[in-house]
Amino acid sequence: MSTTSRLSNPQDLVPALKDISKALFAATGTGPLPRTTIGLLQLRAGQIVGNTYLTALHTTTLRRAGDTEERIAGVATWRDAPYYTPAERAALALVEAVLQPSAQGERVPDALYAEVAEHYDEAGIAALAVAIGQVNFFVPLAVIGKPLPGVSPAEQWTKQA
Repeated sequence: MSTTSRLSNPQDLVPALKDISKALFAATGTGPLPRTTIGLLQLRAGQIVGNTYLTALHTTTLRRAGDTEERIAGVATWRDAPYYTPAERAALALVEAVLQPSAQGERVPDALYAEVAEHYDEAGIAALAVAIGQVNFFVPLAVIGKPLPGVSPAEQWTKQA
């Protein structure tokens, strides 16, 4: 396994990315959603897309925010875990619906939307969508650049010699 990522810091390579990243983080971090909900949703998204860096990043973020090990570990099997509020469950169901194709057709059927709308107003639903999109925005950089799991973004985006 390599000890450096394959790419230099993407924000140095594509300078506009810094502004985009800041805007995405501001949109989720200052919006109507609890930070814990965003973290759980983004951890589940990292798991779904199968990226170790994103999964480790969001696991660390949740730990630093004081979330419990049981809740963090249970995200992969949240439907069977007793640790989540009804609102968090709705958010986790939404991220799965958006990121996983459905054999039944529509990814976000009316029943799921109604469940999400029981816990979040329109601004909250839009913030959930942005939080899901935020993870997906970084997936290509994480897959192509192979940043190192568990290493801060400032430290790990060092091009291999």
